[in-house]
Amino acid sequence: MTTATTPPTLSASKGRDLSGKRPSLVSAIGGQNLSLIGALVAVLAVFGALNHNYLSLTNMQVIAEAATITGLLAIVQTVVIICGGLDISVGSQAGVASVVSAMVFTSAGSNPYIGMAAAIGVGILIGILNGAIIVYGRVNPTIATLAGLAAYKGLAQLISDGRAQGYVLNNAVFVFLGRGKIAGLPVMVWILIAVAVAVHVLLKYTDIGRNIYAIGGNDTAARLAGININKYLVAVYALIGTVAAIAGILLTARTGSGQPTSGSEGLELKAITAAALGGCALKGGKGGVGGTLLAVALLGCLENGLTVQGINSFWQNVAQGALLVVAVVIQQRRNGERAIGLPA
Repeated sequence: MTTATTPPTLSASKGRDLSGKRPSLVSAIGGQNLSLIGALVAVLAVFGALNHNYLSLTNMQVIAEAATITGLLAIVQTVVIICGGLDISVGSQAGVASVVSAMVFTSAGSNPYIGMAAAIGVGILIGILNGAIIVYGRVNPTIATLAGLAAYKGLAQLISDGRAQGYVLNNAVFVFLGRGKIAGLPVMVWILIAVAVAVHVLLKYTDIGRNIYAIGGNDTAARLAGININKYLVAVYALIGTVAAIAGILLTARTGSGQPTSGSEGLELKAITAAALGGCALKGGKGGVGGTLLAVALLGCLENGLTVQGINSFWQNVAQGALLVVAVVIQQRRNGERAIGLPA
């Protein structure tokens, strides 16, 4: 009679890949993330050498606060890109939420919770509307959300008469959100961390996350596997609306009033650029929160460094556009995709 024993190959292979070797640093962190870390270190070194105040704790907190709203939108942009979609209207959604939070706050007897709840409710409705147009109207996500970019921007301007609305810095809750700190870190940064951790766990450790990757990787196979793609898409866009509303509330808290366009305009480009730089494949099925956050940090440090050096802000837009093109080109080369119009 023989006794069953654990095959030695199983215990020996623990912590190693199939070849028997331990994973390298590159494979553990990811080549994309290492490239971003290298670029981030280079940016910090260059601007730190040019201005000794650049690497100060105060300036690092300024960068973190400024990058928070972009980071929130980039995280949910990552989710929708992984799912094979896109949302160009996130900046306009944040603008609507910002105005609603301030206006309802003012009209509801300066109750911050009612104002925030109204903003989040509007954000969810906008997200569901976007998802329904894409799924049931059979409209391409880029076209649908491009229309939303204009429509929601116009809506924010209509309900606010094109001006900043309300004043919230006389309220302790909004002041705490916009300027408070916990353990030395701004509250806004803690909110970003909480959302990032929640989305990372959702994507990496739940069936929902695995299904999102499956939909973006091969929607036909996902449908044959029994995944309700329509339901997932609407839910993902509802998630975008929710987080965009949170970003709008933080924008209100940071600026002191509801902003229909100022502060939210251009956020969609930053969010998409960060997601692409972070390793999201624009065709879907690939990406992660970690890479996106590194890209957000890189963009934030670059933008702040250019500002500190007194460089014309228009060059920041040029830099963002160039980085987006570079990110897409790198993706195409890594995936072996043929350049349009050129022979294979």
